[in-house]
Parts: sequence; C-alpha cells; structure tokens
Amino acid sequence: MYQSLGFGSQVSKVAPITCKLPDEKSKRLRALLGNVKLSLLYKASVHGYKASAFHQRCDHRGPTLLVAYNRSGYIFGGYTSVDYAQSGQYITDREAFLLSFQGKIPVCIKINSGHHARLDDAGGPNFGQQLYFCYKNQPVVLNHRGNAFSVNTATMYGNDAQLTECEVYKVKQIPQSSAINKQWRNVLWTANRRAELMGLIRNYKPLMTSVSRVRILMIGPVGAGKSSFFNSINSIFMSRITSKAMSGSAATSLTTQFRTYPVKDGREGKLLPFVLCDTMGLEEQSGAGLDIEDISSILQGHIPDRYKFNPTTPFKPDEQKSSRPVSLQEKIHCVVYVIDATKISLMSDKLQEKLASIRRKVNSLGISQIVLMTKVDEACPLVEENLQSLYVSSYIKTKVQEVSSWLGVPVSCVLPVKNYSQELELELNCDVLLLTALQQMLTNSIQKVKPLYYIHSLHTD
Repeated sequence: MYQSLGFGSQVSKVAPITCKLPDEKSKRLRALLGNVKLSLLYKASVHGYKASAFHQRCDHRGPTLLVAYNRSGYIFGGYTSVDYAQSGQYITDREAFLLSFQGKIPVCIKINSGHHARLDDAGGPNFGQQLYFCYKNQPVVLNHRGNAFSVNTATMYGNDAQLTECEVYKVKQIPQSSAINKQWRNVLWTANRRAELMGLIRNYKPLMTSVSRVRILMIGPVGAGKSSFFNSINSIFMSRITSKAMSGSAATSLTTQFRTYPVKDGREGKLLPFVLCDTMGLEEQSGAGLDIEDISSILQGHIPDRYKFNPTTPFKPDEQKSSRPVSLQEKIHCVVYVIDATKISLMSDKLQEKLASIRRKVNSLGISQIVLMTKVDEACPLVEENLQSLYVSSYIKTKVQEVSSWLGVPVSCVLPVKNYSQELELELNCDVLLLTALQQMLTNSIQKVKPLYYIHSLHTD
C-alpha cells in the first residue's frame, strides 16, 4: 500500500516501510512480552546503520525491542524497558534480556544480577556493553565479551557478525482489561480454593482398594525441578518452606538415589494418600544420568528406596527377591515428566529420544502420564511480574501446546507451575498452582491404570 501526498497538482506516492520480522515470530515475541503491540521505529537498511539515525528515531520512545538478522539466517536481538536518551548514564534494567530464535521459539537470556543493562550513550544500541549492534556505523554486531549476559554467540547468531538488517520496535502495552477476555484456563486464585484443594488431596482415596497411597514417579532432565516440586508440596502441607530433598542448579544430577517421599499433613499429622518418587536426572550422553532400564525397573516396583544409581550399570534385581511377587501398591501409578519451560526449545535430539523411549515403556504398561512445566516465571516476564497472569500469557500457552505435541500428551495434562526455590515464605498463587497439579496427578492415576496395569499386575503377582 502507498501513501499519497498532495502538493498542488502533483501527487507523490511513498512506499511504506515494511517489517522484515515474519508474522509468526512477531506473534511469539509479543506473547513473550505480554499483551503488547510492536511498532517499527527504525530500519537500518532504510534509515542507515548510523548511530545518529538510530537515536533520531528511537530516543524517548519508551520500551524497545531490537531484532537483527545476519547472513546465516539467524534472528536475534534484545529488549530494554528503559528509554534511549543519550544521557551518558549506566542503565539498570531488570527487565532487559537478549533473545535468539532457535527454530520457531525465541530463547531469552536474562541480565545477570548486579550488572547494568547498557550504557546510554550516543553510539549504536548496546546490551551490557557486551553486544554492540551497528558497531561504528557498520552493518555488524560486535561481541565485546563481558558478564552482564551469559551469551554463547555460536548459539545466538552462529558467530556470523555481518548483519543484513537491524530493526527496532516500540513496545506498547495493551491495557490489561483487553487481555482478561483471552484467559485460556480458569483458576480461582483465592485462599478458599487453596483450602478446597488441600481438602480434596487429604481425603483422596484410590479406586483400587489394594492401593493405600498413589506412587507418583518424577522423571526429567537435570535441573528441571523434580526435587523442588517435592519440597514445594511438602512445604505447603507443613505450612512453612522446607528443603527435605536435595535440589539446586548443578550441571549434573544432585539426586543420585531412588527416593520415595511420603508427605505428612503437618509435623505430627497422618501420611497423605500419595508418595512422590524422585529419580536421578536424565542426561543426553550415554552412560550418564538415569538409565532407561532403571526406569523400567522402577515402574515395575523392583527398585528399593535409597538405591544408588550407577549410570553405567543398570539395576539388576536380586534373584531371590525378584522371585517375590510385586504388589500393585509397590508399582508406579502415575508418571510425571518435569520439563523446564525456559529450555523446551533447547532440548537436544538425544534427550528427546530418551524421553520418547520412556513414554513407549510407560504407554505399554497403561500408566497415566502428566507433564509438569516448571519455571514459568522465568520463561515469561508477564508471569514473573504477576503469577496470576499465567493463563493470560499467550507465550505460556504456546509452550504448553509445544510440549503437548512432542511429548504426545493432551494439552489438559500439561500443568504449568512455579516451585518454591528462593522464597522464605509460602505464597497463595504458588500454592494454588502446585496443589492443582498434584490433584490432577491423583485423579489421573489409579483409575487410568486399572484396565491394563492391574491386569498386568495379576499376571506377575
């Protein structure tokens, strides 16, 4: 479409400036930033790669999103919520992040604690004085190195510093009232709902009379939050933050044993009708992390509590003990895949194949399966600001759909949560999400296991 400008009898037609950013990627970036509108301010191929042109069009325009393109086809950039103003000051911006598209999904790199987001000078746009775009008025990106952002330039832009385009968009929030109508799951964020969920869990009775407590097996990559989920559930019923299971962010699994964690209703209370079973984390390398054969033994109820895993040697049951029939009570009744929402698009093919092998085994036994999608607050700035925005966030919705698709479970069985990790006190919204997930695990367990898994148990008992 052309814009017509009338000057007397002469008419000049000016072609509009078009965005290079594909619609699909624009949609995902808007979802990531919340309910926003993107308006193109600056396009280097049109306005020039000069810092002066960038500042002329982008200064004092509020939050902005920079999107760059290179010869190798990478799309990457960064976001800042603070105006450009050539103030000469170091800018603190906790909301700033770098981004890179890994396939269809934008991967965010948040600013590291204690660092400035950028220097607000008269030069081209920079992030953390680490990545400089349109450096020295040239179509290049410069990695100056630094600690503000944990950047892997090979992953972010293939180490190809030559830019083919650089665009800057104004980011404008759309009033929240418009987003409320787009809520895609209904949740009551109230103390009454928390109390109701706790009551449902306390009073839950498995349909199988031979099962007193549902055994829920947590499986997932290293650092996804398996142990943290147990600690979080235990904290809710203990009415204080607890850390009974070892958890953290180490590169290798902190859990080295098979652990079965019953949960008490308060310090002196009775045991609740479920047991959370924790395992060693999955790793992509062969001979590292939890072995798939060990998972099969766990599902069948052969591995005892506190058994120490050996990644290079699968569990071999004692011949005398293995001859004893395993009751349905000792077997696994629900498998929960714990997936980090911030790393869904970064999961390697080898790790995905491991999960696919596990799913095939679980399916063959007819065990119900749930996906716990953790760290939703780290994945979406909108959710980080307000956890009640979880089911308004279209970005989280796309993540849920993505996980549902490649894990082969219904969307309704993908449950986003935020575990307790750094908090010192319990928080209502966290509790509601965690308890909702636990209740779904219970209600989807024994009744779905019964037709196939119970028959299988009769043959082996």
